[in-house]
Amino acid sequence: MPRLMLTDDSWTLLSRIMSLTGRVYNKPEHRMTLEGILYRMRTGIPWRDLPKEFGAWNTVFRRFNAWLKKGLMMEVFQFLNRFNDPEWLFIDGSIVKTHQDGASVKAPSEQAIGKSRGGNSTKIHLAVDSGGLPVYFELSGGQVNDVIHGESLILGSPKAKIVVADKGYDSQTLRESIQHKGAQHVIPRKRNSKQGNEDIDWCLYRYRHLVENAFLNIKKYHAIATRYDKLARNDQSVVALAFALMWLPMWVD
Repeated sequence: MPRLMLTDDSWTLLSRIMSLTGRVYNKPEHRMTLEGILYRMRTGIPWRDLPKEFGAWNTVFRRFNAWLKKGLMMEVFQFLNRFNDPEWLFIDGSIVKTHQDGASVKAPSEQAIGKSRGGNSTKIHLAVDSGGLPVYFELSGGQVNDVIHGESLILGSPKAKIVVADKGYDSQTLRESIQHKGAQHVIPRKRNSKQGNEDIDWCLYRYRHLVENAFLNIKKYHAIATRYDKLARNDQSVVALAFALMWLPMWVD
């Protein structure tokens, strides 16, 4: 039997959330379907190679695809992260390589696939709360500059008192946007800046590793560390599921 990821308590919680969305009926077989999705996410194998213990691979894939069309994984993630601690908000972006099979799609830019130094890639733009737990994310092509998604990350996240980011978000426009929302910013300026960084709270800035830790947490899943999905919708849902798993320990003793 392949190694499973869900405890009885975890599945009870997830099945209840899935039912509350009104998009999925509560059926016992859904547990092994979700375990199959998690197994594929963890190992990165093709759907056809899914062990038989999870059921017929095409049945698992059809349910997976149906759930994604309904936005189920995003709803589960949003439900779990609603009790966040937004006093501090840390934002950052991280690139993942897109596999050649995932990149073989028409209009790749529309599927959040772009060309960066490493070839075809996707960038995950993420915001985490004071405890380092994910609260909002977006996808883009790997060549997109972090600061372009800075304002939308803040708009999509809970209102924070302080926003912390690295030099990649060095933009006066972004700073003014943060201040307009009633928050402070801790964003170092680049070396060629005339103003300097005397006003930066370096003690708080050191906690920026929390958002980097979140990326490390989800990149242990092979299907996220390397993108195999052609559609941005599918990749977004897989990432949302991985972030939802980070929240489970906060709900399940």
